[in-house]
Amino acid sequence: MLIACGAVLLGVLMIKHDLSTDSGPPPQPVPAAAQPSAGAAVAPPTSASPRGSPAMKRSKPIRIKIPRIKVDAPFTGLNLNANGVLEVPPPTDRNLAGWYEDGVSPGARGNAIVLGHVDTLLGPAVFWGLGSLKPADTVEISRLDGSVAKFAVDSVEAFPKDAFPDDRVYGKTSDAQLRLITCGGVYDRKAKDYRDNVVVFAHLLPPE
Repeated sequence: MLIACGAVLLGVLMIKHDLSTDSGPPPQPVPAAAQPSAGAAVAPPTSASPRGSPAMKRSKPIRIKIPRIKVDAPFTGLNLNANGVLEVPPPTDRNLAGWYEDGVSPGARGNAIVLGHVDTLLGPAVFWGLGSLKPADTVEISRLDGSVAKFAVDSVEAFPKDAFPDDRVYGKTSDAQLRLITCGGVYDRKAKDYRDNVVVFAHLLPPE
């Protein structure tokens, strides 16, 4: 319920502290219209039946690995602030992912929300390469109970912060899904913020 309450503000304001550097723009997702399987076929299975779909018991995530973009980072827990806006990881640590700890844990049934900076004043950060992921790329999240939740990417998309699709990103799901979110698009030097959010939609794979 908390994520639903904070969804609108999060869509507009998340990761406000990202600061553009001289390293050039971060990789951007391929527009949906240019993808071979664009449209409904690419969209994550938001209404998948729980019968037979994999899901794990709740357990705190401790590390995220995304082999294709060489991400290997620990987690910090995130909460909503007094204004109902989801906090972001501290900008002083470029290799740190944040998990909304009052929401679904990665691997459990529902939508797990993970945030990361694209860059900071120190340079490119943990989710710098997020926009270059492609469908079928994998995300591995190690959990406190010793298990690993492995997800397959369904799609990677960019949304203007003033037109963020809250229901699609945060809406309830009957299977185990993952959302990775960072900043992207054009950097607005006047506002000191990126104009878009990049979102990775992924679903949990069956155990090997």
